[in-house]
Formats: sequence, structure tokens, C-alpha cells
Amino acid sequence: MITVILADDHTLLRAGLRRLLEHAGDISVEGEAGNGSEALKLMAQRPWDLLVLDMSMPGRDGVDLIRQIRHEYPKIPILVLTMHGEQQYAVRAIKAGAAGYLTKDSAAEELVEAVRKVAGGGRYLSQSLAESIAFERHGDTGALPHLLLSDRELSVFRHLASGLNNSDIARLLFLSVKTISTYKCRILVKMQLRNQSDLVRYAIRHRLIDDKDSPDA
Repeated sequence: MITVILADDHTLLRAGLRRLLEHAGDISVEGEAGNGSEALKLMAQRPWDLLVLDMSMPGRDGVDLIRQIRHEYPKIPILVLTMHGEQQYAVRAIKAGAAGYLTKDSAAEELVEAVRKVAGGGRYLSQSLAESIAFERHGDTGALPHLLLSDRELSVFRHLASGLNNSDIARLLFLSVKTISTYKCRILVKMQLRNQSDLVRYAIRHRLIDDKDSPDA
């Protein structure tokens, strides 16, 4: 039996994922977490076969959390299950130590297959994401400005593009407003953008956020 922790801040989604996975017969969801801190506490309690992790939970940046988990619990493989289908998020997650990456709009059968493969010591990526990561490793970034951002900067960028202000982002990431302001200025300079409105338009144009997450939605 594959023992799994589900880490996602949406209670209803976790319930649906639990039913879906346990219907497979060889998968048992024995732990649920609504944020990164809860996931870390569960992992400390006993051995697990797999962590299914949403990268967009409140609090810790998803990439930072993956790195910490891989450092503290290197034997527990991580399957990222996220709404972000863009290659740059997958590249960063895999580089941080995730063994698999899947979007939430994937078919149920694909999720079960991914859980089995990653829990068994393998890796799971769609063909298109695998090709994107291969290009990234060979330095083919296409020189897009957002690819110059660090993981933390990309996290702040995504929140800014969703219309959040500095105070909102500071609370979500447990940072000071001054630090977020510094990140915002650095992001605008790196990407040669004038203001947050330009940033939002860039994010939508390059599909870094869903249209429904934009402040104009």
C-alpha cells in the first residue's frame, strides 16, 4: 500500500483527491496538510511513501518548501500537483528536488499513474514539460525577462500580477513590507517594466497567471 500525505490549502479539493486516489485500491491517504508547516509536522511523525504537494499554498514559497523537505526528508519523494502548467514553474520545482510535476486539470488516471511511479522511485512529467526542462538545462531560456528572476522574485511577481499589494504579499510570505517593496523594485528593473500594470499585462501575455487570477477578472 502506498502511503501518501496530501498538502493543499483547499479542504474540498483534498477530499476529492483522497477519494480519487483511494479508489485505485493500492493508495492510502493517511495524512492531510493545509500548509507547509503542517506538512513538515506530518513528515516528522513516521515514514511515508509520497508527498503530494501544492506549490501555491499560503505562507512559504513552494520552491523553498521543496528544498527544505528534500534536505530534511530526502527519502520522501515529492509529486507537485498545481494549477500552474507553465514550464518555468515545473523547471524550478524539479530543480529544487521534486520527482514529479502534474497540473490539477490532469485526468484522474494520469494522477494515479504519477503517484505510483513517483512513489516507486521514478519521475513523472508530461512529454512537453520534459522537453522544456531539457531545453532549460542546455541554457535555452529564450531570453524572456521573467526567466531572469530568482525563485523568491518569481513568487512575489506572481502575487503582484494577481493584484495583491505589498502588505498582502508580506503577510502571505511572512516577510516585511519593506522587503516586498525591495523585491518589487528589483523585479521591475530586471524586467524593464514601468509599473505593476505593465507587470500584470506581461504575466497575462506570457500565461504566468490565469486570466481569472488577474486583477481585471
